[in-house]
Parts: sequence; structure tokens; C-alpha cells
Amino acid sequence: MSVLLQKEGAVAVLTIDRPHVHNCLNFAALCSLRERIAQLALDRGTRVVVVTGSGEKAFCAGADLKERRGMEPQQVEAYIRMIRETFSELERLPKPVIAAVNGLALGGGTELALACDLRVMSETAQMGLTETSLGIIPGAGGTQRLPRLVGKGLAKELIFTARRVLPDEALQIGLVNRVVPAERLLPDSLELARQISEQAPLALAQAKVAIDCGSEVELATGLMMESQAYQLLIPTKDRLEGLAAFQEKRKPVYRGE
Repeated sequence: MSVLLQKEGAVAVLTIDRPHVHNCLNFAALCSLRERIAQLALDRGTRVVVVTGSGEKAFCAGADLKERRGMEPQQVEAYIRMIRETFSELERLPKPVIAAVNGLALGGGTELALACDLRVMSETAQMGLTETSLGIIPGAGGTQRLPRLVGKGLAKELIFTARRVLPDEALQIGLVNRVVPAERLLPDSLELARQISEQAPLALAQAKVAIDCGSEVELATGLMMESQAYQLLIPTKDRLEGLAAFQEKRKPVYRGE
């Protein structure tokens, strides 16, 4: 398959495995990614997902333009719908998702990273929504997710100029959470994933929902959503385990129940 799935304990690693074309996404790769996402959505043993690219040169260079050149307009529309829906499904996974940006992440590659909850960037990587230089606009969520992350004005500048963002700026503007040496990218991303995986999985899922949905509404509604998410956790075994572990001064053992 074009997207590899490996498990390391409670952490799953999705690797786009097309290094010969900078891990760009053709229809087959998107189908493979969508299958992996659906598989992970039902996998209770996986608590955190890391997404990365194969090799050292690219995280994901976006759409496969060679394939795109041979498409009819209706096929292009189907592709755009497919990539948009696939990234949205990744965003909706009920578990944290970390993008380990190991190289070029342009166009759809940056949009893929934006659909993840956290982004760890290599010192040798580059990001950017470069679509306007090709006569199009970001079509897989970039015009919506980037402004929500870095602000409308800066998002417009980056999209209008189609310029690439280097690691120092990416960290400064909040596009990524961390910048690390290239050789530390996957180890550090996995360590962050392991730290997260030790927390209660139902709580992680509800925290993700409360943050993602609450950030789209006014404060009063967001607080109501937070309250509802909290209420869902009160009867869980994990909450009781957390209290017991705190009282007994031991590490909790969460089972997602």
C-alpha cells in the first residue's frame, strides 16, 4: 500500500511511502490513507497517531501533479473532494494526531499537517500553501485551517504570496509546535506521542472535541460544550482509576472504559 501502518505500543505511525515522488498523493495513495484512517478509528489499542513521510526529503509534496495533468475536469473535482474528505476524516479521529514533518510539505502536504492536532517540524523541512503559484487555491482545507491557526492576516499573506515557510518562522507564528534536528524528528515525535498515550484515552477524545468544536463558537456555547464533554467522563472507569491512582500515589492504568 502507498501508506504504511506500524504500531509501537499504543502509538500508530502512518508513513506516506512514495519517496520517489516526494510522497505526493495520487488517488491510490489517498485511498490507502483513507483505509488506514478508518482502521485506526476502530482500533481501541491505538491512542495516538503519528503521520510522516518516507525518506528524508519530503513529508508530502501535495497532489501528484503528473497524475493531475492527465485528468478531465470531473476527475479533478473528484480528486479534490477525495483529498478534502480524507483530511477531514483524519482531523476527526477520536485520538490525538501528530504530524512529524520530515521534509518538504507543500500545498496538500501542509494541508495534511494542518489536519493533525500537533506538528513537529524538522530543522531541514519547509512548509507552504503554494497553490496560487499554480493558478489554483488550497482545496483540502488550507484556506480554513491556516487562518484558525495563525490568524487571518498572516494566512492571507502566506497564501497570496505562495511562499515557503522555514522552521524558525513556522515556530514563531504558531504553525508548528516544535522544531527539532532532523535526526531527532521521529524519536521526539514518538516520545511526545508516548507521553500523550499515557493519559486517559476517553479524556483525550473529549478534550479534542471540546477544543475543536468550542473554538468555532462564542465563549458561552464553548463553555457549554466543555461541560457536556466533562459530564460524559464522570461515569467512566478511567475517571475512577485516575482518582484511585492519585490517592494511592501510583501511575494510573487507563483502559478506555
